[in-house]
Amino acid sequence: MLSLFTTLADWLVFSVLGLVPGTKFGDAIQFFIEDTTKIFFLLVLMIYVIALIRASLNINRVRDYLASKNKFMGYLMGSTFGAITPFCSCSSIPIFLGFTSAGIPVGITMSFLITSPLINEVAVLLLLSLVGWQITVIYILVGMAIGIAAGMFLDLIRAEKMLQPFAFKAYQNANQPDSPQKTHTKLTFKARHDFAKAELLDILTRVWKWVFIGVGLGAALHGFVPDLWFAANLGSGQWWSVPMAVLAGIPLYSNATGIIPVMESLIIKGLPLGTTLAFCMSTVAASFPEFILLKQVMTWKLLTIIFMLLLVSFTLVGWIINVIYI
Repeated sequence: MLSLFTTLADWLVFSVLGLVPGTKFGDAIQFFIEDTTKIFFLLVLMIYVIALIRASLNINRVRDYLASKNKFMGYLMGSTFGAITPFCSCSSIPIFLGFTSAGIPVGITMSFLITSPLINEVAVLLLLSLVGWQITVIYILVGMAIGIAAGMFLDLIRAEKMLQPFAFKAYQNANQPDSPQKTHTKLTFKARHDFAKAELLDILTRVWKWVFIGVGLGAALHGFVPDLWFAANLGSGQWWSVPMAVLAGIPLYSNATGIIPVMESLIIKGLPLGTTLAFCMSTVAASFPEFILLKQVMTWKLLTIIFMLLLVSFTLVGWIINVIYI
């Protein structure tokens, strides 16, 4: 399904507009159109459908199961769902909003949000061919562990209180005793549709312009990786080269599949594997465009906490793999 957006963007940019594939400008425009159409499609679909389900079904048992009785299982399920869904960081945000408005604990939704851009089946297959199954397995386990640990920590500090007011209100409403899923009131389809439409419009009107701004920034930086500079300045394997690589990856933006060729290029040019992976994880899961979009649903305090969690996690991953692989 998501490949349709790539096909549509390719046709519009390279056939209709006549831009040249492989050029910086052409690829940036293609990336912008593909990502914005995909994100808006997911926003409309996921928020509407999840709201429709909330108004139709009693999901109290599922939420209680995830929130209290089997909390670790909830983090594991969130991280696993993130690992098997082929979404980049910005595309994962509509699902995050849907989960939050359904009253799912923020830690579980964050386990999904952090893991989803890091791991997908295409990236795993490409990593297998590039570095072998041992490092690939380590990458998968570490990526899921990062998501689970971040989710546990965010629930511990009650991160839902650090959501933006409209998102926190939606979270609270879903957990009120008189909410549709608590009372399980039988509603007509029109009533369910009206409820879902109102929630969709409320969220969409708040974030639509930031989708354009965030993806536009990502498109401008898309594909810009000075691999020769990385090899020359971060290729000696010093301890500080890993956090430097993580910081350098934050302004850039790519998905897990698109970053693999960059990873291959950096490794060929002599960058240590752990440093390369830390850079790539930062580029995929901690980009400026993602944080621009997340700022619309999170306060600066929560955004800073997540940023620091990712920075520390990616740095530790890089150090560990450098020690194992060298």
